[in-house]
Amino acid sequence: MRALLIDDERLARAELRRLLAAHPEVEIIGEAVNAADGVQQILALKPDLIFLDVQMPGGSGFDMLAALDEAPEVIFTTAFDQYALQAFEVNALDYLQKPIQAARMAAALQRCAMRQHAAASAAPKKLFIKDGERCWFVALQNIRLFESEGNYARVHFGQYQPLMLRSLNQLEEKLDPQHFFRASRRHIVNLSFIEQARANESGGLDLTLRDSLQVEVSRRRASQFKALTNL
Repeated sequence: MRALLIDDERLARAELRRLLAAHPEVEIIGEAVNAADGVQQILALKPDLIFLDVQMPGGSGFDMLAALDEAPEVIFTTAFDQYALQAFEVNALDYLQKPIQAARMAAALQRCAMRQHAAASAAPKKLFIKDGERCWFVALQNIRLFESEGNYARVHFGQYQPLMLRSLNQLEEKLDPQHFFRASRRHIVNLSFIEQARANESGGLDLTLRDSLQVEVSRRRASQFKALTNL
């Protein structure tokens, strides 16, 4: 398991290294000292797991995750227990309060190993979304629709519809075109959530999603949709 340590305090990173020395299955591949450095290191090193301090200069750990197109597994570390609830709300792998106890570290790593073993090579890609004070980790496969709202995209999953600071064009560049279809200037649809496609009077298609959401496919894109779905 390849791990990256992200913490602005040198002594905190040294303590993580000391604790992880007892776990030879974990390879520390790098360190970062702030949110911007963390983003660069994640993009360059592509770790399986990051140990992430919540409070850092220049942006919190949550802000850093929101800047990523895809989030790795995360174990939050912080000296401030008021962040515990927020960390769990985003479905973090675990939350370790400083000073970190060896037993808590071992338990967190065991949970990580179990999750990776269960997912195997088919681990779902995840998106981190921060909308105001609320945060979510969402597997891309669970997102049914991206809807444009200016420079933002409204993300539809479960009962939630938060906004994220991404344009549809930015999202389209990163999404797998075999699973996500650009239906129009305003919508990107997860193909697995489509229940019905019907021709409309304008020459396009009307899609009905699993939760009864209606999305119109423009005439220009209707032929692309039919080719992609063998209609």
